[in-house]
Amino acid sequence: MIYLSRYRSPLGEITLSGDENSLTGLWFDAQAVLPEIPADARWCLRENIPVFSEPLRWLDAYFCGKNPSPSAIPIAPSGTEFRRRVWNLVREIPYGETRTYGELAEMLGKEIPDGKISPRAVGGAVGHNPLAVIVPCHRVLGKGGKLCGYAGGLPRKAALLQIEKSLLV
Repeated sequence: MIYLSRYRSPLGEITLSGDENSLTGLWFDAQAVLPEIPADARWCLRENIPVFSEPLRWLDAYFCGKNPSPSAIPIAPSGTEFRRRVWNLVREIPYGETRTYGELAEMLGKEIPDGKISPRAVGGAVGHNPLAVIVPCHRVLGKGGKLCGYAGGLPRKAALLQIEKSLLV
């Protein structure tokens, strides 16, 4: 069973999805890439499902400008092995810092025999991140630090980086 909950952020409405044990999705309404919601998904109130308690507290702290640790939130994103590897790298980008798609491709390339990963392939995986903000894909920038490629929209990406007081080049 997949459960859904809602959160009102300063940047717009957010939907969360989870099962009995883990957060499986977190996305802004009307973003470019939306996860599929199974037909048997059930809505719930945020205080009734324990799996949402920590993510909702985390979001409250985050949007108040604090640096809460996402490691306390059990997550179970659904995706290919490659996408999950990219999301794990993205999750390691420290609060207030950024990386480029090329840097992530280079990091991933060190893990495979031929060492070649396309920044575009990394961008595709980042663009399908099912856990916005928690897996901070907004911290991934284009070549030269260019602000690009965010399913939630570039104004929202810039606002998230501003919350973290990241320096944009």
